[in-house]
Amino acid sequence: MKLLLGFCALFFWSSLGFGQEIYRLKIIDEESGEAISGATVQIKELKLGEVSDGEGIAVFENVPNGTYTIEIRFLGFETQRIKRTFPVGETLEIIELHHEEEEMEVVMIQSTRSSRVIEDIPTRVEVIAGEELAEKGYMKPGDIRMLLNESTGIQTQQTSATSYNSSIRIQGLDGKYTQLLRDGLPLYSGYSGGLSLMQIPPLDLAQVEVIKGSASTLYGGGAIAGLVNLISKRPEEDGGIDLMINGTSALGLDVSGFYSQKSGKIGTTVFASYNKGTAYDPASIGLTAIPKFDRFTVNPKLFWNPSDQSELIVGLNWTTEERLGGNLAFIQGKEVTDPYFEKNITNRISTQLDYRLEIDENWDFQFINSFNIFERTISIPDYSFGGNQFASFSELNLRTNRGKSEWVGGVNLWTEKFTQSQGNPDRPLDYQLNTFGAFIQNLWEISPQWTMESGLRVDTQQDYGTFALPKLSLMYEPTELLTFRLGGGLGYKSPTVFTEETERLTFRQVLPIDPNSLEAERSAGINLDANYRMAIGEELVLNTNVLFFTTSIYNPLILTLNNNTFYSYTQPEGQLQTQGVEVNMKWEYKDFKLFLGYTFSDVSQTIQQIKTPFPLVAKHRLNNVLMYEKHENFRFGLEAYYFSPQVLNDGAIGQSYWIFGFMTEKNLGERFSVFLNFENFLDARQTRFDTIYTGSLADPEFRDIYAPVDGFVINGGFKLRL
Repeated sequence: MKLLLGFCALFFWSSLGFGQEIYRLKIIDEESGEAISGATVQIKELKLGEVSDGEGIAVFENVPNGTYTIEIRFLGFETQRIKRTFPVGETLEIIELHHEEEEMEVVMIQSTRSSRVIEDIPTRVEVIAGEELAEKGYMKPGDIRMLLNESTGIQTQQTSATSYNSSIRIQGLDGKYTQLLRDGLPLYSGYSGGLSLMQIPPLDLAQVEVIKGSASTLYGGGAIAGLVNLISKRPEEDGGIDLMINGTSALGLDVSGFYSQKSGKIGTTVFASYNKGTAYDPASIGLTAIPKFDRFTVNPKLFWNPSDQSELIVGLNWTTEERLGGNLAFIQGKEVTDPYFEKNITNRISTQLDYRLEIDENWDFQFINSFNIFERTISIPDYSFGGNQFASFSELNLRTNRGKSEWVGGVNLWTEKFTQSQGNPDRPLDYQLNTFGAFIQNLWEISPQWTMESGLRVDTQQDYGTFALPKLSLMYEPTELLTFRLGGGLGYKSPTVFTEETERLTFRQVLPIDPNSLEAERSAGINLDANYRMAIGEELVLNTNVLFFTTSIYNPLILTLNNNTFYSYTQPEGQLQTQGVEVNMKWEYKDFKLFLGYTFSDVSQTIQQIKTPFPLVAKHRLNNVLMYEKHENFRFGLEAYYFSPQVLNDGAIGQSYWIFGFMTEKNLGERFSVFLNFENFLDARQTRFDTIYTGSLADPEFRDIYAPVDGFVINGGFKLRL
């Protein structure tokens, strides 16, 4: 009997084994034929699941005989369901996935002057757009300082303790090495760069493009650390009016409106805003952390299509502001003996002209031009400085697209003239600088995996000579999920007296630049970038980006105090170098998004063989954001930012600190939404753990500002679409 039962058991298990088999299938893109890695494959009835490997292959073992439904899913593709009756044999089944009809949003880049989408460009470009741009706009509707400061590798450096003036630092380098553009035009250079970050509201921006590392081939001198290009919104046929009103617990007010309309060949956009600040002193030290200010901005634009092949854009930007910081009681109208104050009055008018013509299907012509008039007066007790800057930029370029190869070339003329109206009449900071340049760039798709971008610019200036600026970038894409970019180039920066350092001095006791004794600063930089995208099914997606960077600036200009009297720029033999790494990770799961960012910046200055750390650089930074969003309903986000200790100009070491924020937005219908933001709700302030000045309140000597001074601020408001 036992022997019979043993034979029956053996027969049963043998039959079960012969009734099961290995099932292998390969998932590919129906259009390209390339393997899809990370696709989820499930046998529904058996509750079995696998994920396709790097070759697109998924394997199921011991599948029992029967008929089952097999479901294949991957983000951006239509879900496919097939029925199979097992056994199916030992063959490898090929499954083709089709792209969804509603494709993901395509991001076009203007800064590289290419017609390709961002994924196909060898130059690494970061884009802030869409929901991220809107979220930052809700947090700080009055300016773009926060929008940039919360990105990895970018730090906005406050240059005045009382007026809140700030500049952009990319990868730890001084703000003078970064170009700030508006629609590709340099509207904020030289003296006009003062207060620029604090005077640009974000409501009329479509996207912000950031290139880190030398971008001098296309944009000339000054783009050593990189560039920030602010791209304006265009008119839409279903446009209308966007109205945003925001108030803050520091008694600030922002009222912004954007009008957009397109009808036939004519389109129009108009942006207008009023921004008001009230003198605010959260530390109760008697000095303003937020100054009193009133600012008006108007930006009208006209878009005209004379034909289907041409477009003319004409725009005007006008900003006027009066800003007063310093002794709180004095600003509030109280009688104060010998009060300290800093008063800024600025007027900015700039024009924009952009004409594009499609000559034929392969050739495009473009002419762009801008004129910029900037007036600014800075007053402190017993001293005033002021002047007018007139700048212009004109460029002609021609672009051709030959399928796998794109060429763009052009010539441009950039002029700057500054005339001092107040200050030391014996040593005026007047200057005039004219730059003529020519450039050519090629983008070549060598193979489906390799793309190369190369270029050369030659600039010439009367005072500083001729500069040849080559550039080379390579992109290798072994799969759709993995991309490598390697790029490098040369750059230069003409000497200028208008920098972060002289801004902190309000240009007092600063000597003018002597072109006969100084040369342009020259640079060389290399970036290596790796980007990996992994989708675990259609609901969980991980994007990882790692950037290694290094930039060297040779014989940098050094601001030196002479005999305790005057400041002047000297140029000893030496080098300023930044090197480091940026890591960005983005997790997406259903309605959640988690952003994790880390920046390591090692910036040093070697002068006459003596190496010292470059001041005001957080060597370690963390950027963490968790977002939850129900589309067109509500969203909320939690942010956490860490800054490691920084070396200060006086030799001291600043404290490390965290900044935490929370924001929420609720849509009440299709056209109305309300928002609330708790910025820095743990109240991290330099005045809590350090000082911002020495001396007396009447005659303060300000130290470096390396942490927030405004502390915990709540803002909230609404946005209405008409």
